[in-house]
Amino acid sequence: MAQIEQQGARRTVIDRTAARPIAAEGFVYPRGRALELARDLRRAIEGEVRFDDGDRALWATDASNYRQTPIGVVLPKTAEDAVAALKLCADYDAPVTPRGGGTSLAGQTCNTAVVIDFSKYMDHVLWVRPEARLAEVQPGCVLDTLRNAAEQHHLTFPPDPATHSRNTLGGMIGNDSCGVHSIMTGRTADNLEALDVVTYGGLRMSVGPTSPEAYRQILAAGGRKAEIYRGMRELWDRWGQLFAETYPKIPRRVSGYENLDQLAWEKGFNVARALVGTEAGCVTVLGATVRLAPSPPCRVLALIGFKDIFAAADSVCDVLAHGPIGIEGIDSLLIDYERKEHLDLEEQKALPKGRGWLIVEFGADTTDEAAAKAEPLLRRYRHKGCEVSLLRTAAAQAKIWKVREDSLAATAHAPGVGDTFEGWEDSAVRREDLGRYLRDLEKLFRKYGYEAAVYGHFGDGVVHCRIDWDPRTEAGVAKWRAFLEEAAGLVVHYGGSLSGEHGDGQARGALLEKMYGPDLMAAQRAFKAIWDPRGRMNPGKVLDPYPITSNLRIGPKSGRPPIRGVFAYPDDRDDFTRVAERCVGVGVCRRHDSGDGVMCPSYMATHEEKHSTRGRARLLFEMVRGETITDGWASAAVEEALDLCLACKGCKSDCPVNVDMATYKAEFRSHHYAQRLRPRVAYALGQIRRWAEIADRAPALANFATRTPGLAAASKALAGLAQQRTMPAFARQSFRKWWRARAERPGEGPRVILWPDTFNDFFRPETAIAAVSVLEGLGFQVETPRASLCCGRPLYDWGWLDQARAQWRRTLDALQDDIQQGIPVVGLEPACVSAFRDELPALFPGDPLAAKLSAQTLFLTEFLHKHGLKPRIEATRPALVHLHCHHHAVLDHAAETATLHDGGLQFDMAEAGCCGMAGAFGFEAGKYDVAMAIGEQRLLPAVRDAATTRLIVADGFSCREQIEQATGAPTWHVAELLAGRCARHA
Repeated sequence: MAQIEQQGARRTVIDRTAARPIAAEGFVYPRGRALELARDLRRAIEGEVRFDDGDRALWATDASNYRQTPIGVVLPKTAEDAVAALKLCADYDAPVTPRGGGTSLAGQTCNTAVVIDFSKYMDHVLWVRPEARLAEVQPGCVLDTLRNAAEQHHLTFPPDPATHSRNTLGGMIGNDSCGVHSIMTGRTADNLEALDVVTYGGLRMSVGPTSPEAYRQILAAGGRKAEIYRGMRELWDRWGQLFAETYPKIPRRVSGYENLDQLAWEKGFNVARALVGTEAGCVTVLGATVRLAPSPPCRVLALIGFKDIFAAADSVCDVLAHGPIGIEGIDSLLIDYERKEHLDLEEQKALPKGRGWLIVEFGADTTDEAAAKAEPLLRRYRHKGCEVSLLRTAAAQAKIWKVREDSLAATAHAPGVGDTFEGWEDSAVRREDLGRYLRDLEKLFRKYGYEAAVYGHFGDGVVHCRIDWDPRTEAGVAKWRAFLEEAAGLVVHYGGSLSGEHGDGQARGALLEKMYGPDLMAAQRAFKAIWDPRGRMNPGKVLDPYPITSNLRIGPKSGRPPIRGVFAYPDDRDDFTRVAERCVGVGVCRRHDSGDGVMCPSYMATHEEKHSTRGRARLLFEMVRGETITDGWASAAVEEALDLCLACKGCKSDCPVNVDMATYKAEFRSHHYAQRLRPRVAYALGQIRRWAEIADRAPALANFATRTPGLAAASKALAGLAQQRTMPAFARQSFRKWWRARAERPGEGPRVILWPDTFNDFFRPETAIAAVSVLEGLGFQVETPRASLCCGRPLYDWGWLDQARAQWRRTLDALQDDIQQGIPVVGLEPACVSAFRDELPALFPGDPLAAKLSAQTLFLTEFLHKHGLKPRIEATRPALVHLHCHHHAVLDHAAETATLHDGGLQFDMAEAGCCGMAGAFGFEAGKYDVAMAIGEQRLLPAVRDAATTRLIVADGFSCREQIEQATGAPTWHVAELLAGRCARHA
């Protein structure tokens, strides 16, 4: 068994078997040895082997406070790949850390080890047997993938963490994950039938319940497996009574190796369940057979408002007696944060009056039956003087769940508080003690000067919070460490668990002896030694852990000056270092379908970590840190990751902490290309405004060069464009020419400036002409800028920020009088209006003229909605409406819906998701396949299904090009609908 020796400030794990020390803190694996291992891994496995600095940087962190650069990364395609990798790692004496979605909050999935990531390839549900209520999954299978497959048979896997859209079953097994519905059937361990595992060194085993006869057969067969089973039996004989007497008697005992009581004969000597919660410290999971439970098809939410969160917690046991399937608690501070950040303001209106709430879910075969179950509870608390309400519809319930699920968005960068971090993330106590525990915890917060919004799975006594402790100073870290000691003591006082959901990792491992005592800790170490005698499986986590305050991702810094960007970053103190630290790593951007958001389209197409918002943010963080990525703004690894960012801005609205990768990409490229040439396509499409103005002098000649067979192919090859694309035709008469040739129409109505963006000026002038018709028909005096002005939208993608700033300066000068008079500017291209809203104030911080122009520039439907105007739409068919990504992320998309509805149009909104074209992105030669893969996920199939019976409405120029080129279906801009053009051309 590994023993711990204290050597001054250095902790060393001494492996008596290998007789070779591994420094647990500051351990460095020789780089030359790592490259030899990588070479042999590439020869041995079918999957991917990634040991370069960029990939090591990508996997250096998870969703926790911790960071450790791995030796390298392996992405196995098969179980045989994983077995071969474990064998080779043992030959090279390299530690191993298995990983799934990387959403761990305690540092379990970052380590100085070979990271084996199962989430890219080994992510399937292998089978579902509804009659037996069983399913078999690979370790990288995302929980929602399993739940969607099970729901086809009205079944589910009940443990459902908030990260269910991206966390994997392998990670859930490692942490013994739970969730709001675990009160139905318990933790992951309680819903596990069998595991397929491999040990360090490559012994593959199928484990589960073991009968006495099966145990005797294993021993008779001899070998390493017999040694392991004999060791477990001897461990139980020595410590079994201690497990029974000492383990906390609570439903959410998730700390330490909490399932060793499963080795009792009366519990079936269940080796699979005993391994659950060991956080990859014993074996690597290759597959799992899990139990499924009936999923109530109809659900209602009962909402109860209390005077405070403590009174809500006091009532949990009483509420449980009514048979709900889930109970969540939220406090008033969380709601206050959300209101200050303008989050879920409409959704919060459903909450009854109170300063603490219980969200209680009931399920049944029909909504009426579910409501009938809830009614006695509502009646009881109404009589107690509480305000209550019942939500019967799925839409209303989704709004309340959004309030709860936005807890991270509200608390990570809390208004008036600052940054918060995992600090006492998920403690658990008996339900009967929950109210008293919360009162004592609140006193402890006040003692240390901390503020924390409290929420969690109150049905199982679990408390979540983020704390405003200071990781950036030595004093702040020391204060937090002292707080942890007292907080752990408080939980132990209540007979609870340090972790009730997310495991221990490095965050709580050093506190476990407070909870279990030295004897039970020795038993847990003995269990690990049976499986992993060399101590190479995820070392330094849970048992014999790294110190809690070591390996901090954001730790005390000594004299690092702020990094000033071209853009202003007021929410991050105008410091790009803080910008790079904004991502907290929970991985919402790693969704495998777009759901109700846009983020992150390139990841959904490639399933590559570096193409997720989180991956790109992590690389920028590593670039700023300068340890693994050492070439700063010149980094090829960062440029490669950002190159497939569509700058859709989806993350600006969909990311819980509002990471804005489109802006970061423009910022990075402005520095990256400061001393080097950009690719050809950047000059071809990034400077499209310049070429369009030249082409406008002879559009027929320009179209001949770009659209004639042969010449078009040569032009595209020269410009770096995809041969599969048809270049958009320059209009025979641009909008500006049409405007200048138009007879003067002096008006008496309110003045409005129509912004003639590049795309609706030179390529689709009919859209701008239609907008003129609409606005004048409503009594406005329409004007356009006399000078040729541009928002510079194509420039940002390639980092031409100096040029963009110069163009904005010309705009501010040209429109100065109109801006001062408050004349509204109406735009037609969502991407261009978003530049007014987003890039303009960021490039001119503190400039009152820029701020005014930004505020008074509106998209056409925003303008109509703001003024209460409801022009009728004459349409011969219903419509399918697709929103541009920037419309979703930056503009008021509700105004678009309202305008179409008020106009009398029958329509459906296409499911949220990027079209894939994203300005110039889909035209680039190297990006065509990705652009089409993104479009084919949702939008393009929906258009093909609808095109024969519906109008296709899309406001974005790039969206229209993608739809028309990929499906042949014509598209309409909302301005054309409002002007009646669709009816005339039907």
